[in-house]
Amino acid sequence: MPDVSRMRTDYTAGRLGEDDLAPTWAEQFDRWFRDAVAAELPEPNAVVVATADADGAPDARIVLMKGYDAAGFVFGTSYASAKGAQLAVNPRAALVFPWHPMQRQVRVAGRVERIGSTASDGLWDPRPRGAQLAAVASVQSTVVDSREELAERVRLLDAQTPEGPVPRPEVWGGYRVVPERVEFWQGGGDRLHDRLRFVLDEAEGGGWLVQRLAP
Repeated sequence: MPDVSRMRTDYTAGRLGEDDLAPTWAEQFDRWFRDAVAAELPEPNAVVVATADADGAPDARIVLMKGYDAAGFVFGTSYASAKGAQLAVNPRAALVFPWHPMQRQVRVAGRVERIGSTASDGLWDPRPRGAQLAAVASVQSTVVDSREELAERVRLLDAQTPEGPVPRPEVWGGYRVVPERVEFWQGGGDRLHDRLRFVLDEAEGGGWLVQRLAP
């Protein structure tokens, strides 16, 4: 087994000071996301989504973010999936954008809400037909006997469905994570990382505080 205990990278890519931050978390995220796109990182919109069930048991997976603005971060999935079932009983989530090549990460925590039907159509319609067929044919997170079984379901659905886009099933739609905390993490040498966090201050009428966290 490789000696995992000695695997370490010294982070020297840059610093993040309070004077470097944009006025809002949304503007700061946009800056960093544009940097990740310009750096041609593979799938810069890939994000870890962590949820928990009614008993508090955690679960996590990587999905593709499909939109962001000052209201939050949007992704699409089956409402019947494991995360859909968990969000139905515990509508909160945490996100991590792991931009390792830039020695950066963004961490988000907040409540989760479903987006509307029209907005969900906007996520579904750009998907390739093959991805649409697979989403309809696969009952996400359920146990299947084999990959061949899934492939056959997709083949049969393809044969039975008129050419062109596949209508969005009612069980599929979008979620928005509405942030209450957004942390920007920049790796630093000798583990002196910079961690600056925007925190929603309910006591101040929904304003945002900026806090520096110890690494």
